[in-house]
Amino acid sequence: MHSHLTDTYTPAPTRYDTMEYRPVGNSGLLLPGVSLGMWHNFGDDTPIQNQREIIRAAFDLGITHFDLANGYGPPLGSAEKNVGRVLAEDFANLRDEIVVSTKAGYDFFPGPYGRGGGAKYMLGSLDHSLTSTRLDYVDIFYSHRYDPNTPLEETARALDSAVRSGKARYAGISSYSAARTLEIARLMRELGTPLAIHQPSYSLLNRWVEDGEPSLLRTLADEGIGCIAFSALAQGLLTTKYLNGIPEGSRATQGKTLRDGMLSERNLHNVAALNKIAERRGQPLAQMALAWVLRKPQISSVLVGASRPSQLADSVLAMQSPEFTTDELAEIDEFAVDGELNIWLASSTA
Repeated sequence: MHSHLTDTYTPAPTRYDTMEYRPVGNSGLLLPGVSLGMWHNFGDDTPIQNQREIIRAAFDLGITHFDLANGYGPPLGSAEKNVGRVLAEDFANLRDEIVVSTKAGYDFFPGPYGRGGGAKYMLGSLDHSLTSTRLDYVDIFYSHRYDPNTPLEETARALDSAVRSGKARYAGISSYSAARTLEIARLMRELGTPLAIHQPSYSLLNRWVEDGEPSLLRTLADEGIGCIAFSALAQGLLTTKYLNGIPEGSRATQGKTLRDGMLSERNLHNVAALNKIAERRGQPLAQMALAWVLRKPQISSVLVGASRPSQLADSVLAMQSPEFTTDELAEIDEFAVDGELNIWLASSTA
């Protein structure tokens, strides 16, 4: 194994043999079915060597897509710097084999220009992200959330400008409602930079993308926009981690993103029932949860986090998951009910 930081990284020659790459809507971009999300475990609270091992392991498995945002840490912004360092040291000659995305929308700079969907903030943040990641461009630049205080035309123009300037290859949005998605998709088309991808939260216990007429998933299919799901494991709730109480050192005890109420009795009951279905299918709950999200044709990829390399190998096996039978899907529907996990909803429906 890699014992020190100076060893050179040679990617696995088999890295493209088993991963499935899926189209992103009508665009020419392909994403691996499983992508690496850097929301957790890439801040300054994680040793750089651990981060390096996770990123290398991901790429060796054919996970070519690394997903960042301006504020990921802790502290704010440190994930982009840390990942940028690993990319510069290990992936300098592999830039054309990887997809790097970042986002702007939530609080980042101090003062009045530090958040939202305005051009000054969005484009300023993108420049900051490029400096932090040591890259000339990102592959996908997202509006991280809908901003009710900025005209959608301005947010669309900022995304269009990011692509035209060569600082981003594709434009995306995250956590926008179906109606807002339709609106910005039209604006982007008029500007000549079609919206390529939407990143919503979506899991067995958070199915908002299926709700409404038309639903977000329906809207994305109609508009030819790809979809990459985040929190497909509901912050770890859809693993076996919490079935026997709350383990020490888990996200639930760190007060990170699992808030009180997420580990409600009802949620834990449903997770236990879903785990039994997964056991009957001969797979871990987390694998079934990822496969269930991936079963939808609109889904280009699911984002998974990892605190150690072995978790990625397990996640990638979701791609080889047996097909769901009609009976299994019906039984899953009994327990795959809303667990009040969508903490991003307020920003999407404003």
